[in-house]
Order: sequence, then structure tokens, then C-alpha cells
Amino acid sequence: MHGEYKVPGGKLVVVDLDSAEGALRGVRVAGDFFLEPDEALDAVDAALEGAPADTDAAGLAARIDAALPAGTRMLGLTTEGVAVAVRRALAQATEWRDYDWQLVHEPPQPPALHMALDEVLTAEVAAGRRPPTLRVWEWAAPAVVIGSFQSLRNEVDSAAARRHGIAVVRRISGGGAMFVEPGNTVTYSLSVPESLVKGLTFADSYRYLDDWVLGALDDMGVAAWYQPLNDIATEVGKVAGAAQKRIVDGRGAVLHHVTMAYDIDADRMTEVLRIGGEKLSDKGTRSAKKRVDPLRRQTGLPREEVIDRMIGSFRDRYGLTAGGVTDAERARAEGLVRTKFATPEWTARVP
Repeated sequence: MHGEYKVPGGKLVVVDLDSAEGALRGVRVAGDFFLEPDEALDAVDAALEGAPADTDAAGLAARIDAALPAGTRMLGLTTEGVAVAVRRALAQATEWRDYDWQLVHEPPQPPALHMALDEVLTAEVAAGRRPPTLRVWEWAAPAVVIGSFQSLRNEVDSAAARRHGIAVVRRISGGGAMFVEPGNTVTYSLSVPESLVKGLTFADSYRYLDDWVLGALDDMGVAAWYQPLNDIATEVGKVAGAAQKRIVDGRGAVLHHVTMAYDIDADRMTEVLRIGGEKLSDKGTRSAKKRVDPLRRQTGLPREEVIDRMIGSFRDRYGLTAGGVTDAERARAEGLVRTKFATPEWTARVP
């Protein structure tokens, strides 16, 4: 069995192993990391050899920690990263380059249709009828997008939203409310097979699925990192928030989508969103306006170039072929708009 895992902010860890009678056998760890002294690698292999195959990542990391020679130095490598690679090998997880990725980047769509397309395209990936897909959104209208489990009245000032002509829609994933304006927002979705995130915890899958965009931001001069559970942040503030939904039908799939602030009307945002002090208490700021720091200021680039560079970064890493939404997929999505995403029963399902 073969497993790979790129340590966040570090290097690739590769593990090859067998499992016999419920224990790990023939464990070999490799990668492009740096490790001193040389015998530390043998100690890692030996620590994992014979470990019960059902040991979780924390338990595997503890075995390695206990076996490392005194003074061991790791650069681009962590014992937790090795443990995750082992779990991915045992789960027979797939890798990014195992797939022919498709790009969907179409003209602006209404907010409710975007919600529906996420559901339809991810279901198609789960069914095996669509390849793994990166979809870059273009917005036809401003919107507030609330999480699947959020209270409508607690999150949105509906009167202010109507006054400003801002649609309110509810997505199928959890997480917090997002304020969206055409031309001021960069949004993308990944619809991926469940096997791509096997062996990862739910929390780790967020960082894993967005490692490519952290690299793209770095290439644009923005030093960004993942702030658990689901924010992408820089030293001057949050730039993006992520959310996920797991589809269990068919082969299984994961919807992972991210909204990034390219520019923002902070006054309008705080007028429409009800952002309380409790939500900000663990973010290191007392002001919602200060919490979000747009990419326009940090990159100095036009929004279109930011998007082009992000797409180029993904293509360079994993390969990417231009595609589109099929007629059948669009018809299903439009039907879901009528029966679900544009209905008050769905939008206010948590009043």
C-alpha cells in the first residue's frame, strides 16, 4: 500500500507498507524532507513496524516521537505528517494527479443557481459521471450566503438586505455567512471524490484541499496560512473562508468551496450581516471591518489576474482541462432552484 501527504507548509511524505494479521509490515518512509541524523529515518520505520493497523494518527505519531534519537532535527517533516501518510496508505487514498481535473468557469450566474450547481456537480462526481472539478464562480448579483445550519434572523438583517437589493441564499454546507459582491469576490468550488481525502480528519481535509491556493497566494506575494477550522488568513487579517459538504451516495464525494474577499464594502457588509461580539472573540479583533483584509490591497492585481493566476497554479500542480456544465446538469440545477434554493422553506429552514 502506498500513501502520500504534503505536510502543511512543508514537504512531501511518502509511505509504502503492507498489513498482515492486523499489523503494519515492511514500512518504508521517504520524501523530499530534511532529517538529521541519518539513522532517524530507520528509527521512524522501526517505530511503525508492527504497529496495530487500526492505530490512529495521534497514536502513530506518539510511537515515532518515542523512538527518535536524541537531538533529531526535522525540516519540512513532522511525525504527525508521517502518521497521516500511513493512514492514507491504509485507507488506499487517491492522489491529486490520479485524476483528469476539469475547469468550469462560466459567465455570471444568479446566487441561487450557484448553490444548486454545487449540489448537482458534486453529486455527479459521486456518481462517477463527472471528473473531479474546479469551478470558479462569477456572480450576477450581490448576495449573502448563509450556512446550512445558521439561523436566518440571527445572521442577516433582512430589511437592510432588501434595501440594498441583496439576495439571501442558503448553501448545503455548514459554516458562517459570507457577504458577496460581483467584482469584489473570488469564489471557487472543488467537487472531489471521497477517496482523495481518505485517511485525513475532517479538519485536516480543509487544509489539504486548499494547499494549492496557499501556494498561488504566495506566488502573488501574499503570505497566507490556514487558521483552523476554515479560514485562510494573513498577518493583516482574514482573506477567505471555506466550507464543506460530504455526499455519501454512489462512490462518495466532497464539496469544498471557498469565498475570498478581493475588495469589500465593509460598511454595507456590517449593515446587512449581524456580526456579534461572540463570533469575533476568538479572531483577535473587535471589528468585523478589520477582520477581513481584501486581496486587492494585498496583491495590487486586478481581480481577473488573481483568478487567472490561481487557475494557473492549480493547472501547474495537478493538470486542468477546460470544460463546462452539461445541459443535463444545468437543467437539474435550475430545477433545484425552483424547488429548493429559491424557496422560503429552504432559505428560512432555520428561522
